[in-house]
Amino acid sequence: MAAANHMDPTTDHATNHTHDANGAVHDTQSYDDDGRSPLHCPLPTHPMPDWVRYGIWWHIYPLGFVGAEIRPTGERTFRGRGLDALIDWLDYARDLGVSGLLLGPIFESSSHGYDTLDHMHVDVRLGGDQAFDRLAEACRNKGLQLVLDGVFNHVGRDHPAVRAALEGDSASPWAGLVRTTPGPDGQPTLAVFEGHDRLVDLDHSSPVTAAYVTTVMNHWLDRGTSGWRLDAAYATDPSFWTKVLPQVKQSHPYSWIFGEVIHGDYARIVTESTMDSVTEYELWKAVWSSLQTRNFFELDWTLHRHNGFLDAFVPQTFIGNHDVTRIASRIGADKAVLALAILMTVGGVPSIYYGDEQGYTGIKEERLGGDDEIRPAFPHSPDELSPLGAPIYRAHQDLIGLRRRNPWLVEARTETLTLTNEHYTYRSVSADGTHALTVDLDVSGTPRVTITDEDGGTLYRNTDR
Repeated sequence: MAAANHMDPTTDHATNHTHDANGAVHDTQSYDDDGRSPLHCPLPTHPMPDWVRYGIWWHIYPLGFVGAEIRPTGERTFRGRGLDALIDWLDYARDLGVSGLLLGPIFESSSHGYDTLDHMHVDVRLGGDQAFDRLAEACRNKGLQLVLDGVFNHVGRDHPAVRAALEGDSASPWAGLVRTTPGPDGQPTLAVFEGHDRLVDLDHSSPVTAAYVTTVMNHWLDRGTSGWRLDAAYATDPSFWTKVLPQVKQSHPYSWIFGEVIHGDYARIVTESTMDSVTEYELWKAVWSSLQTRNFFELDWTLHRHNGFLDAFVPQTFIGNHDVTRIASRIGADKAVLALAILMTVGGVPSIYYGDEQGYTGIKEERLGGDDEIRPAFPHSPDELSPLGAPIYRAHQDLIGLRRRNPWLVEARTETLTLTNEHYTYRSVSADGTHALTVDLDVSGTPRVTITDEDGGTLYRNTDR
């Protein structure tokens, strides 16, 4: 999402959570007698394409990356850098260790990409449709996958479907996508997304909308993308997706589709929507919060819930994205390495937000332009990066490499070995119980993480960097 105010750093957005005086998270739902989802081995594995099972994503907000004008004061124009600019960074991404690009919105929009004007064409500020084709071909040539951001909950105020609805034009090819209701003065009014007048809700009860979204998704899968992130999926009734996703999967059975879900019953939403996965904001919050407050009890609680999620589906996991304060700003560079170590050693399909691998900082603010600092322009080439980012880049290479050498981690469950406020040791175990590694975290002094194999051999230690 772009414009929505849906992040409160003091609030745990997972359903049925409360905090005690020490900041630890408690769950009012019933699991076992101790309130935790148990670890069962062996465990079933979830079917997924190999490109997802072995996937690690470099998450990019393209309009920011290329330095496009986010809030144009006149006509939207191409300023010399578009999606072609990403091609010069594909070797960098491959050297980082990721397997593909997860792109933020690229379609024609009025400003930040989430106020869509045309889902069938790439924004002129990003170089248009041909720029996408060149990027897709370059990714294929380097063995990298592409996942796109599908903004299908709402459109921009200037979308032709909105005009058709306000004018009552039933003959318009856009009729049926947007619904109006009579206002107090008798004039038609629109449903908008979270109070944002420029973001108009699509009518998800309309078969026209389901057919339209199906067409858009299939079009770009045909054209070279491999999967979709469904923006604001938490705001769309899961039943809508049951009208769309099975048709998409019929045409593209090896695609992967996950939804942006901040809070709610993750497993139920996956089941009822037929999505493959959802974003696990609950884990994101527990990782930075535990490191920030030196309270590993919150992380431990969440990892046990994470085991339960993995029984139902494989979550999409992250420690940074285009909507939240940078991890290095939140907890500092040293602890950011610990956060990355957690991300890379627990179950899930992880993503790295562009710039986090260089230690970029940035604070999200709730104001016009409050996202700009966390969605910066990147240099023209990796050679222009500051050498100050090299140590954390190497840490990313090391930990991503560890993940790639142990692909069973995608469905790993965790067991607690040691737990105090400032010291936490957990064991990650493969779904079939045949592989394991141990992660030891300590924030009592200089933040420290050590990862060892089953024989006690050191796989990674941040103090060795």
